[in-house]
Amino acid sequence: MTTDTKAKETRAFEADVSRLLHMMVHSVYSDKDVFLRELISNAADACEKLRFEAVSRPELLADDPKPRITVSADPDNKEITVEDNGIGMSRDDMAEALGTIARSGTRAFVERVGVGGTTEDTQFIGQFGVGFYSAFMVAERVDVISRLAGSEEAWRWSSDGKGSYEIAPAPLEAAPRRGTRVVLHLMDDAVPCTGSYRLEQLAKSQSGHVPVPITLVEKPGAEARDIADGTALWVRPKSEIKPEEYTDFYRSVAGQYDEPAATIHFRAEGRQEYSVLAFVPGSRPFDLFDQDRKGRMKLYVRRVFITDDADLLPRYLRFVRGLVDSADLPLNVSREMIQESPLLASIRKGLTNRVLGDLAKLAENEAEAFAKIWENFGVVLKEGLYEDYERREQLLQLARFHSTTSGEGWRGLAGYVAAMKEGQKAIFFMAGDDRARLEASPQLEGFRARGIEVLLLTDPVDSFWVTMAPHFEDKPFKSITQGAAELADIPLLDVAKKPDTAATPEIDGFLAFVKSTLGDAVSDVKASDRLTESAVCLVAPEHGHDRQFERLLNAAGRLDKAAKPILEINPRHERVLALASLGDDEQAFKDDAAHLLYDEARVLDGDKPADARAFSQRLARLIARGLAK
Repeated sequence: MTTDTKAKETRAFEADVSRLLHMMVHSVYSDKDVFLRELISNAADACEKLRFEAVSRPELLADDPKPRITVSADPDNKEITVEDNGIGMSRDDMAEALGTIARSGTRAFVERVGVGGTTEDTQFIGQFGVGFYSAFMVAERVDVISRLAGSEEAWRWSSDGKGSYEIAPAPLEAAPRRGTRVVLHLMDDAVPCTGSYRLEQLAKSQSGHVPVPITLVEKPGAEARDIADGTALWVRPKSEIKPEEYTDFYRSVAGQYDEPAATIHFRAEGRQEYSVLAFVPGSRPFDLFDQDRKGRMKLYVRRVFITDDADLLPRYLRFVRGLVDSADLPLNVSREMIQESPLLASIRKGLTNRVLGDLAKLAENEAEAFAKIWENFGVVLKEGLYEDYERREQLLQLARFHSTTSGEGWRGLAGYVAAMKEGQKAIFFMAGDDRARLEASPQLEGFRARGIEVLLLTDPVDSFWVTMAPHFEDKPFKSITQGAAELADIPLLDVAKKPDTAATPEIDGFLAFVKSTLGDAVSDVKASDRLTESAVCLVAPEHGHDRQFERLLNAAGRLDKAAKPILEINPRHERVLALASLGDDEQAFKDDAAHLLYDEARVLDGDKPADARAFSQRLARLIARGLAK
């Protein structure tokens, strides 16, 4: 310490503070905008401290009883000021709070008011210490002018954050009447922070719900205007909150301009205490399909913003917008790492279960409202069927699908199972990328003829979650494009049209001929019981991937070798019967017909002919044969 006068002195930061300043700039905070959050948080703490002190010493409030925080900008001089009319600091307080880590006086204060106060009264008091140093991420010098409530002295603390600080008396006329003024002399790259719009948005989003009103002065000489009223909507009883207040808050916290489709507001008590105010948007947020799939729930601790990157919900609920305010999580230097806390893991579990539970209630009681939510976010929710084994049954209850009998509406699995046909053992589905093509697929014919409902899965994620082989109410999911159709035990709707399934020697011989002709192109050629109108279709082998999943894996470059499909031929189709009746003198024509049947099946399945040139030549020969007759 070097002393210039008895009143003015220059001190070196403690070694820990010097290391902290380096860490603060380079690693502790990933977003430099948090400096405003930290300073407002400190200012709010100072106002809360004064409120408690004034219980026993009301004279401290004098003629200025209402707490306030003022954020001021001076773009010309590259300055931002945060001022409060809270408890203020003496000279010793400054040296203790701003020169030493975690020695803010908060612990001593809590002990001092603990005799007459309660835990609930003091829970909002944070720490003035570590967070303050975030100011040096944007400022080349920081001045703190403070006047302790009830004192006739004011002091000025100043530092460039490079090893030392100075404490000196401050003229009373240049100091707050009570409280603290923090002046940031900004670095050049931080000057944009002085913009009024940016300051207002930062203050609202990060600290808009601290228990002290915040005003903004856009430039020197401008009139202060209110930007936060010092109340937190989520701590108010739901019965006192109007729908328009929920909507305004939703639009602020979510950055949306629509109406929320659902509001989830509750307070959890017990081992952990936290409040939740969350919303399901009325439309898809623009970032819903970002590759990082990050959530957008904000985390507060005792009404102080901590982060919006705390993974408060699983990624398949990333469309939910809102916040969690915890009364138990620590408010200290580890704010950026707070998501590692076991307390947060417990909050995450409780919040996830509550969101899914509220969605289930909405699905049961307000089917139309839930259908709109599913229309927007079903494709995201279904990611949970693949990722969240613990809640898969719960998510399957929520899931809605289009089907061959649902029209333009949605079908729940409970309704599907209730309507299953006698003898039906599985929940049948067909996956693809286009509903119209699926509905025209020949694989559906046998199911339609028996009145069997088939789910039409058109989202890419569908092909992944069904590979987990889940069950719903003990009914397995089965692709109709893979393996045997398993339709023999289910009667046709029109018994009079029941086909003769007895194989003839001619059909058996033709199937063997087609298999021999196609060779390695297919794994097998079989008579089909799923076809009633079309001549052919392709299906995947019983074991392995279905046709759509293979396409997705192949497109992603993750398929080493595709399984050879099975060609199913309708033994009752008149074209097949005619081909089977041809003699050995038509060998060349039958050979062309075998390949054309295979290519027809590929086209019906959404693929191209196996060999475009050979297909063209065979088709030309077929046309020439027809013209010759």
